[in-house]
Amino acid sequence: MKKISFVGIDVSKDTLDVCVKVAGVKTDSKIQNETAAIRKLLKPFIGKEVIVAMENTGRYNWPLYDVLAQMPFRVYVISPLHLNKSLGLARGKNDRVDASRIVDFIEKNHTELRVWERPSDTIVKLKILLTERALRVKIKRQLLCAKKDYARMKGFGLDKQLNKLNIEEVERLEKQIRIIEQSIVSLLKSDNALCKQVKLIQSIPGIGKILCWAIIAKTQGFTIIDSPRKFACYCGVVPFEHQSGTSVFRRPKVSLYADKAMKSLLHMGAMTAIRCRSDMQDYYNRRVCQGHNKMSVLNAVRNKLIHRVYAVIKNQKPYEYNLVVS
Repeated sequence: MKKISFVGIDVSKDTLDVCVKVAGVKTDSKIQNETAAIRKLLKPFIGKEVIVAMENTGRYNWPLYDVLAQMPFRVYVISPLHLNKSLGLARGKNDRVDASRIVDFIEKNHTELRVWERPSDTIVKLKILLTERALRVKIKRQLLCAKKDYARMKGFGLDKQLNKLNIEEVERLEKQIRIIEQSIVSLLKSDNALCKQVKLIQSIPGIGKILCWAIIAKTQGFTIIDSPRKFACYCGVVPFEHQSGTSVFRRPKVSLYADKAMKSLLHMGAMTAIRCRSDMQDYYNRRVCQGHNKMSVLNAVRNKLIHRVYAVIKNQKPYEYNLVVS
């Protein structure tokens, strides 16, 4: 039986803290976060049974991804929240300790986790563009909020100057957002499979282009989250019960452990769905008239939107709703 070597990597902008565990013995090292240094570190392990694990830190992982995609290792990208919740009563932290904890975590849990697979270049580019768009939308929102306070500065004679600068900056950001959105449209059209997915998903009432793009990016074209229940749980729209014995019982609630940005987009999609003539509007009005809590029903609409997305992808047919006009 081959001995498995475990490699835990704590990723930061400039450096990587590496902990290697072979036959129960740990060895620590620190290298530059560059492809040449990473290739030199992992080269001696080629031909051996090796499991490599790291946390997901966004763009700082890219040099690692480039090298690991060319090597025959099993790779796991761990959710920081999952790792943090598994530590129990842990005291203190630094990069070297974090790498050691990643090794211990992956040694214990690797059989239950999904092996990392490098996404396509189109998906990577889509994620980058969506991140850049979200950054500009956030800055624009902050500028629009600041604009409301300029009226209070009339006494200092700065209100007109600041308001002019604010308008110019907002217009510049809006132009950049439009350019990014056009780039996303062109990118998805260049991939036949993703282009078809966009058309299918946007056939569902309530789902616009931003929500559609976000779903494709998060699921990597429905390759890593292949079940509507899993995606609903990931987005935080599934209620979980809280019960113990006969004395502790609370009504089911959604979990706080969710992708809040994705949940927010789904909320906007659900609000749109119940405002237009569709079966979602009929469902929402019927449940509210029956006395159900509005937010609870709206959460059910979010869940239904997710199941409809996966249904059209599975059946490869656009969504159809036969509206009966009285």
